[in-house]
Amino acid sequence: MAVPEEQYDLVTIGAGSGGVRASRFAASLYGAKVACVELPFGFIASEAIGGAGGTCVIRGCVPKKLLVYGAAFSEEFADARGFGWALNGGGGGGDTAAANGTAAAAAAKPVHDWASLVKLKNKEITRLNTTYGNILKSAGVTFIEGRGSLADATTVEVTGADGSKRRLRAKHILVATGGVVTKIPIEGAEHAIISDDALALEALPPGPIVVLGAGYIATEFAGIFRGTHRHPVHIMFRGDKVLRGFDEECRDQVQENLTRRGIHVHPGCKPTRIEKKDEQQYVLHYTDERGEAGQIECGLVMMATGRKPRVEGLGLEALGVELDSAGAIKVDEFSRTSVPGIWAVGDVTNRINLTPVALMEGMAFAKSAFGGELTKPDYRNVASAVFCQPPLATVGYTEAQAIKEFSGNIDVYVTRFRPMKYTISGRDEKTLMKLIVHAESDKVLGCHMVGPDSAEIMQGLAIALRCGATKAQFDATVGIHPTAAEEFVTMRSRTRTVPATGTSKL
Repeated sequence: MAVPEEQYDLVTIGAGSGGVRASRFAASLYGAKVACVELPFGFIASEAIGGAGGTCVIRGCVPKKLLVYGAAFSEEFADARGFGWALNGGGGGGDTAAANGTAAAAAAKPVHDWASLVKLKNKEITRLNTTYGNILKSAGVTFIEGRGSLADATTVEVTGADGSKRRLRAKHILVATGGVVTKIPIEGAEHAIISDDALALEALPPGPIVVLGAGYIATEFAGIFRGTHRHPVHIMFRGDKVLRGFDEECRDQVQENLTRRGIHVHPGCKPTRIEKKDEQQYVLHYTDERGEAGQIECGLVMMATGRKPRVEGLGLEALGVELDSAGAIKVDEFSRTSVPGIWAVGDVTNRINLTPVALMEGMAFAKSAFGGELTKPDYRNVASAVFCQPPLATVGYTEAQAIKEFSGNIDVYVTRFRPMKYTISGRDEKTLMKLIVHAESDKVLGCHMVGPDSAEIMQGLAIALRCGATKAQFDATVGIHPTAAEEFVTMRSRTRTVPATGTSKL
C-alpha cells in the first residue's frame, strides 16, 4: 500500500531546544507550514524513546539542576548551625558548628529521601514535556511522534510506535537530533550507569559511588551524590585535573572544593575493568598515574565520559550529507549541510554544545530559511556554567586563550576571599574571581568565577562583555554592598601581566 505524502515548508527531526525554537519561529514569525518529528517521551533515551524538550529538559540541564538544588541542602543544614539553628534537636552553632562536617554536624544531618526527590523531579519533567508539545501546537506546528529518517533530500519518513508510516515532503529539512551518551570501552562497562540512568535512579546503592569522568556531568553528579548519599563518593579521571578547557585557576579551585566537600578525587587514573560481585556490589579496577593497579569496592559506577552526535539511522550518509571525524554533521556558518535544503543545528553539529546556543542557532536558521536574510549564529562571548558545588561560571577568554590569541600584554586580576556567609558558618572554602584584560585597549576579554551564585552573576557580566566593556568601566561601576558580585568592580590590584603571543589586536 502506498504511503500518503504530506506537504510542508519545513520538517524538523528532533524536538529538543534547537528544533523547537526553529520550528516555532518558522511557523509563528514567518508563516511557514511546519512539522516537527520526535520520539515518544521517556526518561531514559533509546532508539525508541525521546520526548519533546529533548536532552536538556528531560535528561539533562533541568533535571540535573533540580537534583543539584536537592543535594545543596546537605551543606546548607551544616552551615545553618553556625547561625544558631538546631537540627534534630541538637544545639545551635557557635564555635561548635564547624563547617566541614564535624561530628556534631554529621550527627545532626537530616536524612535524605532520594526516591522522593526523583519522584518530584519526574513529575516536573513530565509537565515540561507536555508544555513543550503545547508550545509547538500553539505556534501552529504539527507535532508528530515517531522516528524520522531522510528518504531523500526533500522527504522525511516517519515510523510510528505501532509501525505505521508517514511521508513528509518539504523544501527544507532541519536535523536537530542532539547527542547521546557514550561509555568508555572497558570490560564490564555494561555494569556502569550513565547520566540518563542516574537521573532516574529509584534508590541510591548501599555502598560507595564512583563517578568516572572530569567534565560538566562528572563534577556535577559527584556533588549531587555527595550531598544525598551517606556513603563515600569518588571521582576518577585520566587527566591531572577536572574540567579541561576552562581557566586553569578555576579548574584548580573546583578540584580543591571537591576534596574539601568530602569527595575522593583520583586524578591520573585509568579505569580498566568493572567486576560485578553481587547485586549492587562491584569492584572498579584501575591503574594509577604510576601504572600501579588499584581497586575500589562500590555499590555503583557511573560513566560521565562523553557524548556523541545522534546521527545513526537518519539516512544522512546515503544522501551525501557530510560528517566530520567526530561523527557530527558538517555545516557552514549558516547551518547548511553539504546537501541543499538540509540544515542542522544544536549538538548534532558539535559546535558549542549548550542549550542557549542551540536556541540561537534555531532562531538564525528560521531567519535564514524563511526570513529572507541569511543569518550567522554569533558565538562571541557565550557564557556558561558548571553546576558543581559551588558552581563555576565563565564568559569570554581564559588566560591561556587570551595569551595565544592577542598581541601585546594581558593583565590578569585575581581575587580569592572567604564568602561572608562562611565567616559565621565556619566553612573553609573560598570564592575565586578572575578578570582577563587586554592591556593596550583596556578591554575586558574574560570573566571567571568559582563560588556561590556565580552563574547568576556571570549572566550580567556576559552583557557587559558583549557591549565591549573596558576595565575602566568596570572600575567606574558602583558595587552593591555587601555582595560577592561587587568584587568584580573593585579589583584594582593587578595580579600579573603576561606577554601575549598571538596577532589579534583590539
